[in-house]
Amino acid sequence: MLKMYGHRWWCFAAVVVVACWWKGVVGQQQPRQASAIWVMGDSLVDNGNNNFLMSLARANYYPYGVDYYRGPTGRFCNARTFSDILGDWLGVAAPPPFADPRTAGNRILGGVNYASAAGGILDESGQHYGDRITLNQQVVNFETTLGQLRTMISPANLTQFLANSIVIMVFGSNDYINNYLMPNLYATSRFYNPQAFSNLLLNRYARQIQALYSLGLRKFFLAGVGPIGCTPNQLATGRGAPGRCVDSVNQMVGPFNEGLKSLVGQFNGGSHPGAMFVYGNTYGTFGDILNNPARYGFRVRDRACCGLGRNQGQITCIPNLMPCANRNEYVFWDAFHPTQAANGVLAQRAYSGSTTDTFPINVQQLAQLKL
Repeated sequence: MLKMYGHRWWCFAAVVVVACWWKGVVGQQQPRQASAIWVMGDSLVDNGNNNFLMSLARANYYPYGVDYYRGPTGRFCNARTFSDILGDWLGVAAPPPFADPRTAGNRILGGVNYASAAGGILDESGQHYGDRITLNQQVVNFETTLGQLRTMISPANLTQFLANSIVIMVFGSNDYINNYLMPNLYATSRFYNPQAFSNLLLNRYARQIQALYSLGLRKFFLAGVGPIGCTPNQLATGRGAPGRCVDSVNQMVGPFNEGLKSLVGQFNGGSHPGAMFVYGNTYGTFGDILNNPARYGFRVRDRACCGLGRNQGQITCIPNLMPCANRNEYVFWDAFHPTQAANGVLAQRAYSGSTTDTFPINVQQLAQLKL
């Protein structure tokens, strides 16, 4: 059994089984609860931006998208990502990728996706993959969109439009996986211990969150980093004890998550009037899935559905390679990314979970909040 480092994850009385949440959110049209959603982050929420970049980090080929109605779109999943499903709960369609030349005019009125595989908080993270859109550039890209919106919406209405929209931010994983944990390519682990590195990341992150606040955004969902020591890629290294995740890697992300939650508390403490910031406990929710897989309908948690090598995590999805057949029973789709089924649990818990899942309120409450 995979055990999470340093924590004991308790089950909740009302666990949402995969089949139930999927039927509930897709079976009927959800009322629109936000004027738009703005998605920023990495491959966990990229829905096609890297298709337009000179990058090795791309998912525009089968078997990616094998269960998605549009096939391979650039999503690093068998179908929907976390932000897609969270948007379903909010009644807002998945926004188009910023890099798509067609993303203009009325197409931007429901929001835009700026996320980019291999992108990180630090500009250098993931650079060995080639082009990617970093946090800094994603904020610049939002400014570009805002310039277009100013030509379409009156100033007063635009202020209200932005205040009633939600920005979903999913950053940090690449700064560890594709930077700190690669000492042969990046020097950060030689200059920073885990606490100092998390401080570096949080300082950079806070600066860009402040920039987005200054541009008019008022509702923020900030996802923490998941237990990356439990991914098939990390399990394949053999550095973990039998039946356990790689504890040393999970320990590294602890200071970042704790610091991000603390940052949310500070932002909500009066320094950003008229705004609300929510911390998403990705680590805790994913840990609950891994420690109690059967409660969510999962059977396989230590191997990828699509990939090669040890734990199917040493080489990610090969073009046209047949994935596993029982995808809803797998937690991980490839070496790093969750399946649609796991994304669904993460999204549902972010949307309507308890304060254990989100702090200080959940996304449903965030959407309903009058600022």
